[in-house]
Amino acid sequence: MKEASIRGKIQLTLLRIIVYTILVFLTVLCLFFFYLMIINATRSNAQLATGFTLLPKGNFFVNLKNAWNDASINIPRGMLNSLIIALSSALITTYFSALTAYGVHVYEFKGKKLVFTFIMAIMMIPSQVSALGFLELMNKWGLTNNYIPLIVPGIAAPVVFFYMKQYMESVLPLEVIDAARVDGSNEFRTFNTIVLPMLKPAIAVQMIFSFVSSWNNYFIPALLLDKAELKTVPIMIAQLRSADYSKFDMGKVYMFILLAILPVLLIYIILSKSIIKGVTAGSVKG
Repeated sequence: MKEASIRGKIQLTLLRIIVYTILVFLTVLCLFFFYLMIINATRSNAQLATGFTLLPKGNFFVNLKNAWNDASINIPRGMLNSLIIALSSALITTYFSALTAYGVHVYEFKGKKLVFTFIMAIMMIPSQVSALGFLELMNKWGLTNNYIPLIVPGIAAPVVFFYMKQYMESVLPLEVIDAARVDGSNEFRTFNTIVLPMLKPAIAVQMIFSFVSSWNNYFIPALLLDKAELKTVPIMIAQLRSADYSKFDMGKVYMFILLAILPVLLIYIILSKSIIKGVTAGSVKG
């Protein structure tokens, strides 16, 4: 018995070592490319042309000045534009997807399974398929060079809806909703004051994903926005990369990419605290 117990402990220890080794390797691999981007942001265009290096150079502030003061693009305005679109889209996407999931989860109505199946079917359709029709519709309504087509469609987000629906099935008992109704709470008050706090971890996760997706979105904004003062960060990065050879500066491009990633990291750091708090609270209650 003792030998079997010792053998089991040894196997468990070896398994943990293998798992942690793999996790450390994947972490280093992910952080390596981020580190490489920071290093490249400190190098000049000529230094970048010489090849790969792990050591930083002294061109960081020069690249920052060149990128920030570039005459062809307005980086501060571009980052503000992307921030407005991404934050608005993330808020609308998570709130209305959670509201839709709440309606499907809580209410029993005829055709409920059909509605759920229809939403899941829409999830399989890539946005590129409907892009031409969407662009023609926006031209007809006079909504090109406008942020509305980049924000409002976020209300219909099947992937977020599905995630919220599955999360509600695990954390939202219908008895809580029935008790709120008995106490005289209306549906919107129940959703906003009782249900949403219970969904904090799911909302935080989906806000991160929705923000990053909207922030990195190039395809639709490139079709709808052609005014310089309305362009977003991905469009401006593409403009920098497509500059003619005499004006091309890869150090400036890497610096702009670094600046573009900082808001995403900030949002993740802020919302990740909510995820940890929500998971901890759930474990304590359990």
